[in-house]
Amino acid sequence: MTNIQETAKSDIQDQIQQEVEQARTVCDINGSNSPECAAAWDAVEELQAEASHKRQSKPKNSLEQYCDDNPDAIECRVYDD
Repeated sequence: MTNIQETAKSDIQDQIQQEVEQARTVCDINGSNSPECAAAWDAVEELQAEASHKRQSKPKNSLEQYCDDNPDAIECRVYDD
């Protein structure tokens, strides 16, 4: 895993932890059956889903990265049959 990927993974884990703490606080204040509590836990679930999705996506190879930067290059042309 590259440093960028490790940093991104760390960042999203930090965000998840912050959202969990916020959800617990909101639920303590408003009650565990409140709409605010449910919304706070929904935010946690969304971040967890995003983290899961990022783990499943494969990194781009060097040609894919090159073509992202240079879509008009000969090597990157795509022909429809």
